[in-house]
Amino acid sequence: MSPFSDPSRYEEVLVSPLYLAGSNGAGDAGFAPVAHWPHHYLDDGPCQLLVTSPDQRIRIGWFGDDFELWRITAAEEAVAPPRWTATFNHVTPAEIVAGLTTALAQDYAASDPYENDGRFLADPSVYWTDSFQPLLDAGWRREPAMHGTVNVRSPDGQAGALLRSRHPRWNNENETVTFWAGPRGWGTRAEAVFSSRTPAHLIAATAAVMAESVPVIRERHMIHREVEHLVTLTPVAPATAPRGSRAPTPLDVRRTAVTEAVRRAARAPNTPADLRVMAARSRTTSSAQKRSPTLAPAATARAPVASSARRPSR
Repeated sequence: MSPFSDPSRYEEVLVSPLYLAGSNGAGDAGFAPVAHWPHHYLDDGPCQLLVTSPDQRIRIGWFGDDFELWRITAAEEAVAPPRWTATFNHVTPAEIVAGLTTALAQDYAASDPYENDGRFLADPSVYWTDSFQPLLDAGWRREPAMHGTVNVRSPDGQAGALLRSRHPRWNNENETVTFWAGPRGWGTRAEAVFSSRTPAHLIAATAAVMAESVPVIRERHMIHREVEHLVTLTPVAPATAPRGSRAPTPLDVRRTAVTEAVRRAARAPNTPADLRVMAARSRTTSSAQKRSPTLAPAATARAPVASSARRPSR
């Protein structure tokens, strides 16, 4: 049987550690913190989706077919050159990108565009620990490195952070920070690079997500075969009814039917049919309370959540 016809390839699994989970082929998680910002879908050029802050000082680009999948910049003005740039390659989990975009959304919300006081434009720190502290707190260790560099590695040795200065006198105007995870190779190594002048708290926000132990969901085929032995994969078991659960009573059936009707009616409220549904729910709840004082009423229906905007894809 061909491996591509194996249904288990599409089984959902929990992957740990997060930094070895790879990309799921979509940028939803990375864009989620800025979902309320303007979206620009581009038909021409390598950048397929550009999300900007309302004043366009922050730009988040998705390059669906490139090695550098994400390019994020910040500038003092919409038409000014970027003050700093962060890139994430096609293997980097979007959940790690979300560490940066979450911090940017918070910084922008707290800033005044007319005062140019956003923290996302803060000067870089002269202390390397300000960028790497979340990794050190999680047990990552500093390793010997060449002069002008700082090298920090995860306990399993499969991820690291490297600060490199191109200036022999340790001038932080020329420093770059690189996060990496996974074996060397085009399809196996995640990589994020922060240019000089990137504020330390933004680098630290990204590092904090890399250091998290919470697993993420992937389909099994998304894990590269050269990485499978380095991660823990736990199948996402379908929800099952608890043992010893009783069979539904006629009252349960009626309550379920009414709840489903309410959900359908929520799509077009205030019609005569809706009123009849709400009346039926009221009668069912009253009946349940009379028969058993401890029986909870039917769950309140929620309107269906609208599908998200056009989903970036590779």
